[in-house]
Amino acid sequence: MLTPQEAAEETRSALEMRKRFAHDVNRRLHVPLAEQRAYGQRLQAALEEKNLGALAGEFVILVDRNANVQALFIYFRAMPDEPWLMIGASPVATGRPGEFDHFLTPLGVFEHTPLNMDFRAEGTMNQNNIRGYGRRDMRIYDFGWVDGERGWGKGGYSQMRFQMHATDPDRLEPLLGIRHSKGCVRIPATLNAFIDHYGVIDAEYQALIDAGKSLWVLHSDREITPWAGRFVVVVDSERKTRPAWSPAPGGKARAKVPAGADTAD
Repeated sequence: MLTPQEAAEETRSALEMRKRFAHDVNRRLHVPLAEQRAYGQRLQAALEEKNLGALAGEFVILVDRNANVQALFIYFRAMPDEPWLMIGASPVATGRPGEFDHFLTPLGVFEHTPLNMDFRAEGTMNQNNIRGYGRRDMRIYDFGWVDGERGWGKGGYSQMRFQMHATDPDRLEPLLGIRHSKGCVRIPATLNAFIDHYGVIDAEYQALIDAGKSLWVLHSDREITPWAGRFVVVVDSERKTRPAWSPAPGGKARAKVPAGADTAD
C-alpha cells in the first residue's frame, strides 16, 4: 500500500505521459474535464462488474463504441480510492452492423495476454487494394476469440476474433470517428506506435521478458512504462447526439470511402 505522498508522486510521474501522448499522437480528441470524469466513472463501473474495481497503478484503455462517439481513452490512477485520470484520447472506428459477418464491437473487459500472441502487419494490400492492418510493422493487439453480437440477420451471438489495430493510413485512417470495421477497434497509426513503444498494455508481455523469454513481436528499442497495464475496456455511452469534442469525419473524407472499406479487418 502506497502512502499518500508516494501515491501523489506515482500520479505525478504517470501523468507525464500526457506530454508524450500530445507529442507522439497526431489524432487527438480534446475531451472536456467533466467528460473525462464521466468516462472515468464508466470505466470504474465496467471494472467493478468483473470484480476489478480495485485496479490501480497501471494504465487502462477505454473505448466508447457508441456510434456518436467512436473514441479511445487512456486512463491511470495510483490508488483504488482515487478517480481515474485521463492521459489522452483519439478517434477510432468500431464494428458497423448491417452486413454479413459484421459484428458490433463486443462490450466488456478484455485482458491483453501473450496467450493470444500479438503480431505485426505485413503492409500488403487486400483484394480491394486496402492495407487492412495499416502500414508494415504496425502491431496488431490480439484479444483472442470472444462472443460477438452479430450485426446481420436475426442477430444473436457467435465467435469473432477481437483485435485492436491500425488501418490503411491513406484511405481509411481519415474515416476514424465513424463505425466502419467488422468488429475490431481501428486506431490511428501514431496511437498504435505510442501504445507499442511504451508498452501501455504490455504488463504480461513484460513479465515474460523479465523471466528471460524472447518475444519477436516486441521491438528492442521500446521504452516500457513502469505502469504498463493489461486491460482494454469497451463500453457504450448510449449517447443520442454527437458531442462537439468528438467530431465525425468531414464530407471530403466520407466521399473518398473506397469499396470494401468495412471488410478490411
